[in-house]
Amino acid sequence: MVSVLVVDDQALLRTAFSSLINAEDDLVVVGEGVDGQEAVDLAAVLRPDVVVMDVRMPVMDGIEATRRITSDPDAPKVLILTTFDLDEYVFDALRAGASGFALKSRPLEELLGAIRVVAAGEALLAPSVTRRLIAHFTDGAGSSPVRSGAGFDELTEREREVLALVAQGLSNAELAATLHVSLPTAKTHVSRILTKLGAQNRTQLVVLAYESGVVAAP
Repeated sequence: MVSVLVVDDQALLRTAFSSLINAEDDLVVVGEGVDGQEAVDLAAVLRPDVVVMDVRMPVMDGIEATRRITSDPDAPKVLILTTFDLDEYVFDALRAGASGFALKSRPLEELLGAIRVVAAGEALLAPSVTRRLIAHFTDGAGSSPVRSGAGFDELTEREREVLALVAQGLSNAELAATLHVSLPTAKTHVSRILTKLGAQNRTQLVVLAYESGVVAAP
């Protein structure tokens, strides 16, 4: 059973999300919050597996709330939901430690799949968000390359290969199939890369891979 904390300042959406989630056999809503501060407080007490987080909220926005929640070593996964797919939200959310980024304009049923994806430790980016992410680095708007010593020098050739595939959006199962290794081996590679680079999740690996220049944007 995947436990979920729903945070949105709009009561109607919050209720709709919660009802949809609770109707599933493998998902359960353990709490609801109306702003970022409540998200931080409830996440610390309820310890959900996934926080479904709105971006624009009073008191504290979803970006700052995500940053505070994911600073915990045993932090839940955060799935950012917003009406907007503007670059500032995309990059701020990913750098804050969000595991996924989905748009409210998509059918509500897609939210269920999104929750399951991030709960399983995979990255989730809406297609439009992925295009913006790649375009950001293709246009040269990304950050300066990460300096030597940031962990990249510690990566083996195999791990750099895995990082490149993760940056393309491959899941652990797809990694295993592509590299012709077992699923546990693929997971181990990803885990070691996360540790060496100090990343909180696979989504941050995607950002780091492009920012560092280890992976060239197509």
